[in-house]
Amino acid sequence: MHQQIRISAVSYLNTRPFLYGLRKKPVAGIDLALDMPSECARKLLAGEVEIGLIPAAVLPLLENPVILSDYCIGATGPVLSVKLYSAVPLEKIKRVLLDYQSRTSVMLVRILAAESWKIQPEWLPAAAGFEQDIAGDTAGVVIGDRTFALNGKFPYEYDLAESWLQLTGLPFVFAVWAGTGNFSEKFIRDFNASLAFGVSSIDAILAEESFDLPAGLVASYLGKNISYSLDEQKKAGLALFLQKLSRITASDEGAKK
Repeated sequence: MHQQIRISAVSYLNTRPFLYGLRKKPVAGIDLALDMPSECARKLLAGEVEIGLIPAAVLPLLENPVILSDYCIGATGPVLSVKLYSAVPLEKIKRVLLDYQSRTSVMLVRILAAESWKIQPEWLPAAAGFEQDIAGDTAGVVIGDRTFALNGKFPYEYDLAESWLQLTGLPFVFAVWAGTGNFSEKFIRDFNASLAFGVSSIDAILAEESFDLPAGLVASYLGKNISYSLDEQKKAGLALFLQKLSRITASDEGAKK
């Protein structure tokens, strides 16, 4: 392993508590980079970092992954920042543009389409700027901070975490701190202590840091919409998602043969 432990974290608003903790209660020997979720995944898969805040859907692709933290990016209800936007109701959607920054949400919307909404749209990988192509019977999955400007702009919008809860009765885990390799107990303890400090400091973050969004929205989003503790309910939700994900993956592989 490298002298410094290389870590890739997500640059979205919902990771501000993690980043605050890592900055105010530093962990010795880490090299932290900020990336979009799909890039966190790519770096960990390529061995360019030892730890990543990775999309949950990437876990099956890793060899012997270790979930290092008691914290995650999760939701026990509406998450606000992972949505399907549409100009028409679900049953009239013909195509869905899939956010290039996401892996987990792309798979989650496919599960919801099959099991909850009972629709079979065409799935289209999208590139930067695809939001402007959401029109007519072409819907789009958008994740992260870009959703704040889109909320309320379309006749129909579906919060994917809320839809998952309605389908399963369980919270959803979007991203986990995962690593490859061996980490000392002290490092894991210090890393978790840093994250815990950040998660418990949301009021301080609101007071000390600047945001491009209204303070009330940021406070509600970080304090209510995002749920950071990787508790037993979230672990159950994660396990169920990975089970459903494996069925989709197997079906995709079968379709290629």
